Amino acid sequence: MSPGDLLSLVAVLCALIAMVGILAKVYVRRLAFLERKLEITAGQTAEKAAQYAARNTELEQRVRVLERIATAGGIGGGELALQIEQLRDRGVTAQ
Repeated sequence: MSPGDLLSLVAVLCALIAMVGILAKVYVRRLAFLERKLEITAGQTAEKAAQYAARNTELEQRVRVLERIATAGGIGGGELALQIEQLRDRGVTAQ
């Protein structure tokens, strides 16, 4: 190998090392971006889950109030209460 060939080989190797370094840096930045994006999405998902849970609790309380109103001692109240319980039992076994 002549000194010119050796110099060319060193130049090509240096260029390859530089390209690998650049590509590695780009890859690391991409991973950091995806990680931040995932953290943001996870935070939003947790917030939505908390909102849904609160809304679900609120709706359950409203249904209980409506059941009490519908079944409160009036005429036919006991019959309606029995029907609600039967529907509730049927819903539990169907799931």
